[in-house]
Amino acid sequence: MKIGDIEMKNKVVLAPMAGVCNPAFRLIAKEFGTGLVCAEMVSDKAILHGNKRTMEMLFVDDREKPLSLQIFGGDRESLVEAAKVVDQQTNADIIDINMGCPVPKVTSCDAGARWLLDPNKIYEMVSAVTAAVSKPVTVKMRIGWDDEHIYAVDNAKAVESAGGKAVSVHGRTREQQYTGKANWDIIRDVKQAVSIPVIGNGDVFSPEDARRLLDHTGCDGVMIGRGALGNPWMLYRTIQYLESGELLPDPLPREKLEVAILHMDRLIALRGEATAVREMRKHMAWYLKGLPGAARVKDVIMEETGRDKLVEIMEQYIASLDEEAFAGVAGSSNNAH
Repeated sequence: MKIGDIEMKNKVVLAPMAGVCNPAFRLIAKEFGTGLVCAEMVSDKAILHGNKRTMEMLFVDDREKPLSLQIFGGDRESLVEAAKVVDQQTNADIIDINMGCPVPKVTSCDAGARWLLDPNKIYEMVSAVTAAVSKPVTVKMRIGWDDEHIYAVDNAKAVESAGGKAVSVHGRTREQQYTGKANWDIIRDVKQAVSIPVIGNGDVFSPEDARRLLDHTGCDGVMIGRGALGNPWMLYRTIQYLESGELLPDPLPREKLEVAILHMDRLIALRGEATAVREMRKHMAWYLKGLPGAARVKDVIMEETGRDKLVEIMEQYIASLDEEAFAGVAGSSNNAH
């Protein structure tokens, strides 16, 4: 897949999830083979105010490339100026404009999913940005505002005619938030209507889902969001499955722990221990998802503020799982005799 002159080595894209896609997690996604990683969205106003936290959010580690940095805003001038900052002062490869964020504090200032109601505004905003920057510009959108206002095809055409180099489509409306089912038919309609790359997004929780989405829509790429939370193996397994049809096994609990600790240590290096550990607690809960007795451990983790104590709790829990698994194996081999 190519976006402008930026080439991906496969079709798998990590979605720009707020509060999740910091450099620590993106680098892990990249090490698991992901073709393109997207940074969490940053407000145009915040970029122009240049506050420290925002400037940290624009940091790109060379090992993460190719990387897409996402901006949002409802005012043309500030969006263009923010895009110029990303274009000239960061080493991101792609500038993505958010037109999918459903949260009221974003839509109420005419940004995010609010744009989905007006293809003309999309054309105007995207063409203003593409004229001002040299990096390829892409758009992430939802299929529509609600069931009565689904303008995905017109909106994608507006992006294309404004000089956008690709469009990612989440198959839900703004009203649906993350509930109900993603509508892959509309993603397919978008793919058939434009000639720029289309990346499909929504309800991809397994490698088989990714294959089905690509087959159903004819999309050029597949974007994985919630399916990768605490589970970067999902990205790697999807890449393998799309390339060879081979379904690799899920990771062992011990492997999950090792990557979770690597994730935390990278975040500590970026943000300092206190902030990183606080932010990591939800990630640790995601890494534990689906493991036996995880709910009890999650409750303990959520109270923890120190790195070493957090690792100790996780180590003890994983060791207890290993013992149970070993006892189970030993038990079954004894029975066999």
